[in-house]
Amino acid sequence: MKLCKADVSTICMGLAASMGAFLIASGSKGKRFCMPNARVMIHQPLGTSGGKATEMSIRIREMAYHKVKLNKILSRFTGKPEHQIELDIDRDNFMNAWEAKEYGLIDEVIDDGKPGLDK
Repeated sequence: MKLCKADVSTICMGLAASMGAFLIASGSKGKRFCMPNARVMIHQPLGTSGGKATEMSIRIREMAYHKVKLNKILSRFTGKPEHQIELDIDRDNFMNAWEAKEYGLIDEVIDDGKPGLDK
C-alpha cells in the first residue's frame, strides 16, 4: 500500500487484529480511521513449529526475523520507538478507537457527535 501513488484511506469498522492492525495503520497519513466502537489489536507474530530439530530452528529464526521487521514497520507507522513496540506487542494488546489514535495507528475516530459513542 505504501508503494501506491494514490492516497489510500483505511477504515476499521469492527476489529482490526494482528495483520489487520498493520493494514489499518498502513493507510495514508491523515486518512486512517476507526468507527467509535471499533477495536484494534497488535501482538507479536504467531506460529507453530514441529518436525525435525533443524526445521524447528529454521522456523524459529524466521519468526524472530519477522518480529524485528514488523516492529520496525509498526514503529515507522506510529512514531513510537522500537523498544516500546517490543514491550507493547508482548501480549495481545487491544485498543479502543481513541487508544488506537493516541497510539498512532489511526488518525481520526469517525464520530457522529451523538452521546454514547465517546471514549
